[in-house]
Parts: sequence; structure tokens; C-alpha cells
Amino acid sequence: MADSLSTGLGEEKEREREGTQRDTGAAKPEKIKKNDGVTETLGFSDKNGGSMSKKRNLADLSLVRFITTELTRGYFLEHNEAKYTERRERVYTCLRIPKELEKLMIFGFFLCLDAFLYVFTLLPLRVILALLRLITLPCCGLSGSRLLQPAQVCDVLKGFIMVLCYSMMSYVDYAMMYHLIRGQSVIKLYIIYNMLEVADRLFSSFGQDILDALYWTATEPKEKKRAHIGVIPHFLMAVLYVFLHALLIMVQATTLNVAFNSHNKSLLTIMMSNNFVEIKGSVFKKFEKNNLFQMSNSDIKERFTNYILLLIVCLRNMEQFSWNPDHLWVLFPDVVMVIASEVAVDVVKHAFITKFNDISADVYGEYRASLAFDLVSSRQKNAYTDYSDSVSRRMGFIPLPLALLLIRVVMSSVKIQGSLSFMCVLLFYFGMITLKVLNSIVLLGTSCVFVKEANMEEKLFDPPPSAASSRVNSRAHRTKHVHTAPQQEATADKGGPSLTSDNSQLPTIPETPAPTVPKSDSDTFLTTPDEEEDDKIINTDTGLEGDGLKNRTPKKDLLEIDRFTICGNRID
Repeated sequence: MADSLSTGLGEEKEREREGTQRDTGAAKPEKIKKNDGVTETLGFSDKNGGSMSKKRNLADLSLVRFITTELTRGYFLEHNEAKYTERRERVYTCLRIPKELEKLMIFGFFLCLDAFLYVFTLLPLRVILALLRLITLPCCGLSGSRLLQPAQVCDVLKGFIMVLCYSMMSYVDYAMMYHLIRGQSVIKLYIIYNMLEVADRLFSSFGQDILDALYWTATEPKEKKRAHIGVIPHFLMAVLYVFLHALLIMVQATTLNVAFNSHNKSLLTIMMSNNFVEIKGSVFKKFEKNNLFQMSNSDIKERFTNYILLLIVCLRNMEQFSWNPDHLWVLFPDVVMVIASEVAVDVVKHAFITKFNDISADVYGEYRASLAFDLVSSRQKNAYTDYSDSVSRRMGFIPLPLALLLIRVVMSSVKIQGSLSFMCVLLFYFGMITLKVLNSIVLLGTSCVFVKEANMEEKLFDPPPSAASSRVNSRAHRTKHVHTAPQQEATADKGGPSLTSDNSQLPTIPETPAPTVPKSDSDTFLTTPDEEEDDKIINTDTGLEGDGLKNRTPKKDLLEIDRFTICGNRID
């Protein structure tokens, strides 16, 4: 019985061995086939039939096939239509920049010309009328009324400043200054000219504040508490500023005159190349609309100032050559070269700034509307500033020092002798008055058109914001944000020792909406883009950032931006 069982088990084991051998034998051909496929795809050959596949693969990777593929390869731009449309619009924007920019430059040039001619034409007449009123009013017995209106007081102060500064400028020897500068080396003169440009901007930024402080100190109502040092100190500071600024512009004009009269014109070339360095310093910065508006105003002022400096250079050179007309044609190519380089630099600079910052070319029309609004608002009954002063604040162009220098150069270059010369001067003065009146009429009409196109008529009747109310509102706005976080922290301390352990027992604090900035009609016109939403206000007591204290900075209207307002111009 045991032998039969053992023989049965042995037979079953032999059958299992035979079955496994058959399975392994059937699996080997499949592996061989798979390996052959792998070797074919990888380009390897075995001893039997790999040479044919190698030849076929080498034929596919031939140089002719590669060149044929490169020549016949195609693609479809319409698969990314939005991207290429945007690129085309950028090209069109760059092509529109010269036209739109020059429209703004021409309009701004005539605005500066109007403010500049005002100093020579209407300001002397207004000063004479104010002095006549000051003399005749006490004789008429009208003691109850004011002797002079605030605008007349400002005109008289401007007249006195011009007279005193001209008497001081008469002691400055232009010829000695010219030869002193001419004796310097070219590199030293280049450095001096750059320093003068920086100093001119600093003088302009602080000079208008000095003049405004003088005007307000002289016309401030007597009922208010005195919070100033007096009219006379402010007047002396204004006289000193106008004299120093005029002297600085004289040195700048003398340096330019030396560059024109140099034999090899190397200094003039170096000074012109300084304009192209300006592209490097401004193109690769992040600009918003307000920043670009400031730069546009600066370019308008710089271009007008350069025109006056070139006029002074031509007057001095014509005097040295006894007013020979032939010498004017000698100076003409250099003058055109300086002006052309200035225009080319402005066009390239604004074209790339608008390209890199995705600003439309239509923004220059909005800039014209803002400048036009200043002119129209100065003609209103409730105007709070003279137009020449508003141009000074907006563009940084102060006409008093430049006008003083031009008077000094003209008086030293032109000799007035005899009655015929006085008649010519009188006719020239009447011609300047005519030019001023015509320019003002055309500018006023054009400005009204720009204001209507921008839908800004309603702002003309808005009262100017008072300084006291804006100061109180800003102070309340600031204290409200500072004290919000400590109150929330004290409430959390009363609820439990830990915020995370017993969060359900804390009383829920309703989220108070952020104080909304009152929006006027000006917010719909040329406002800066909103700031990033991750801006946080840091609590002054804890030094921590509060998520509930997020405050988006209020939008700034272009009408509130002048030449020297900080608008967040930062380098990326």
C-alpha cells in the first residue's frame, strides 16, 4: 500500500516538471522577439539581421533629410493670436508717440512762452497800476477799504524783486566769466555743465516754495495768529534766491557759449551726448501715468530753457561780430544740431517708456487736458493763484531768473542812443504785448476745447480744498488705523491665554470696512493704478503686520501732481 502511494506521488512530480519546462520553452521565443524589437528601435544589430535596420535608420538621419525638414517646416501664428496682436499694437503705439509727444511739447512750449512774456509785458503795467492805487487811494479818503488787493501785492513784490536783482546782476562781469570758463579743460567743463543742470533743478524745486511763502506771508489775513518770521526776511530770501538762480543760469549759458566757440566742437559733442545718457537713466525704470506726466513737464521746461539759452548765445556772438548777418548762418548748424538731438532723445525716451510700461499714446492728450485745466481755472473768479505761478509749480519753470538774465544780456548787447532807438524799443515792446495777447487768446480757446473733450467742466466750479480740512482728515485717518490693532489685541487677551487653544470662546469681532476715500469727479480722470493688494500697514505698537488693516492708497489725480511731487518712481 505504501509503495503504491509513493509511486503515485512520484508520477505527479514528474508531470509538474514537464509542465514547467514546456511553459519556459514557450516564453523564451517571446522574450527573444521582444529583445529583437528593442534592439531595432535603439538602432543596435544582432548577428543575423541587424544590418538592414541600421542602414534604414542612418538614411533617416541624413543631412539632406534634416535640411529638407528645416526648409519645409511650418507653423501657424494664429494659434497665438492675442500675443501677436499685442505686439502689433505696441509697434503702432511707438509710431504714434512722436506725433502725440510733439503735440504736448508744442502746447507746453506756448504755455511757458505765455508765462515768460507776462514778465516783460503785463507785469510792469500791473505794478504801475498797483503803485498808482497805493498813492491815490489815501488821497481819496477811502480808508476803510484795502490799499492793495492780494494779486496786486504779489505783483508789486515781483516788481521789486526784479529791480533789486537787476541792480545786483549789473555788477557781474560777463566777459570775465566767459574767459574764466574758457580757460578750463574740456572734461572739467563737462563736469561743470552737469553740476549746473542738477543745481538748476534743485533751485527750481526750492525756489517756487520760497516765492509762494513770500506771497502768502504778505497777503495772509491779519486775523490769524502769526506763525511766520515776517515779510522782510521772506523778501530777502526771495531776492537772494532769484539772484543766485539767475547767476547759475548765466554760468550755464556761458559754458554753452564756450562750447559753440570751440574750434574742434568737442565740448559741444560731449554736452550733446549727455542727453543720450538720460535715456539710460530713465528708460529702465517703472513708470506710471503720474511719473510720466512729471517727466513730460520736465522735458517741456528743459526744452524751453534750452531755447532761451541758445538765444542768449546767439545774442552774445552776434554782438562780438558787430551784428554781422553772415555769422548767424555760421551758428545755425550748431543750433539745429542741439535742438535735433534734444527732440530725438525725448522721442526715443518716451517711446520706450510707454512700451515697457504698457502705457497708451492717448495719455498725452490727457496731459494736455490737465495743463489746459490750469490755464482755464486761473481765469475763474474763485482762482487762488496766478497762471504763471501755476506753470511754475506744474513744470518747475520759474520765469523770473530767466527773464532777469535775458534783460541783463540784452541791455549789455544792445546800445540804446538817440530818440530813434527809443522809438524802436517802444515799438518792440508793443509788439511783445501784441504777441502776448494773441498767444493768450489762442491758448485760452484751445484749452477750453481740451477741457471739454476731457469732460472736466464741472471741476472748474469746485472750491479749492482748504489746508486745515485736509490736515484734519489725514490726521483722523492716520489715528484710526494706528489704534485699530491694539484694541483687537486687548479683546483677544481677555478671551483666553491662547488664540489657538480656545478659539471658539472668543467673541466674534465684526469686520469693519476700511474707511473709504471720498471720490470726486477727478478720480475718474487719470488716476494711478491701484497698488498691490498685499500691501499691509504695520502696527506702530506691536511691529506686526495686520491683515485686517489693509489700506489701499488713495488714487492721486493728475491735477494734484506737480513737477516735484514724489509719485513712487522706483527702479525695478
